[in-house]
Formats: sequence, C-alpha cells, structure tokens
Amino acid sequence: PAYNLPCDYVIHTVGPIVEGALTETHCRLLESAYKSCLAIAAENGIGSIAFCCISTGVFGFPQEKAAEIAVRTVKAYQQTHDIKVIFNVFKDEDYTYYQRLLGQA
Repeated sequence: PAYNLPCDYVIHTVGPIVEGALTETHCRLLESAYKSCLAIAAENGIGSIAFCCISTGVFGFPQEKAAEIAVRTVKAYQQTHDIKVIFNVFKDEDYTYYQRLLGQA
C-alpha cells in the first residue's frame, strides 16, 4: 500500500554503493534494481511506475552512467511490456542527461 501518497503502491529498491572506481558489477546491480522494480510492477498489474535516480547522490554512482543504465534498461523492457515510466529527477544536471537519452534535448 502507498498510504497517503497519490499512488497505489510503493516499490522499494536499493542500488549499489560505489566506493572508488565504478565497476561492471556496480552497473549490473543497478540494472538489476530497475529490472526487479519493473517485474514487480508487471506482477501486480501496475500500468505506470516512477523512478528516482537510483544509487546516485550519497551512494556515489556517477549520474550520467546511472541515467544511461536506467534509460537503456527501461527502453529494453518496454519492447515487450506495456508500462508507462516516469523518470523523476531533482538536479538540472540529471534532467539534461535524461532529456538527451530520451531524445528530447
């Protein structure tokens, strides 16, 4: 349940913490976080989902690379599933990355 939020569900996920150099393992874990949320949404008949910038900020994942993984993962998923995805960003820098990656720059 989503309690008083204007939605039916809240799906929690935890992405990787990047300390030091970014690795392929970090990238795979971030992709998995997005895929898991999308799968849970599908299992529950959820037609739309909003994502924040998972693992950026205090978790240290580089913002641009995180955006690339998020958009690539969601676009691949949408090839076989009908789900509306909203990317909710807080920083202008992230907004610029997502605009470019989504072809809206």
